[in-house]
Amino acid sequence: MLRDKDVWINERAYAIWEEQGRPDGRSAEHWQQAANEYRLLELTKASTDGSDLIECLKAMGRLMRSADTPVELPQRFRRAKAS
Repeated sequence: MLRDKDVWINERAYAIWEEQGRPDGRSAEHWQQAANEYRLLELTKASTDGSDLIECLKAMGRLMRSADTPVELPQRFRRAKAS
């Protein structure tokens, strides 16, 4: 896994260097930018089946109920009855 990370960062840093016109003396800056991008990608990566997202939502109490579970809407969300 670490090798894949290093390869990704190196390739991204190279791409950044090329995008910026191949400037001299900025390799550390490009590598740092690529490393930051990799870190952000890792933070947002979800599992392929969504199980990590489901567990996170359960832990936060934000997982929606199944459609067959009756739910009473709070009064503020109900429409006023026409008279």
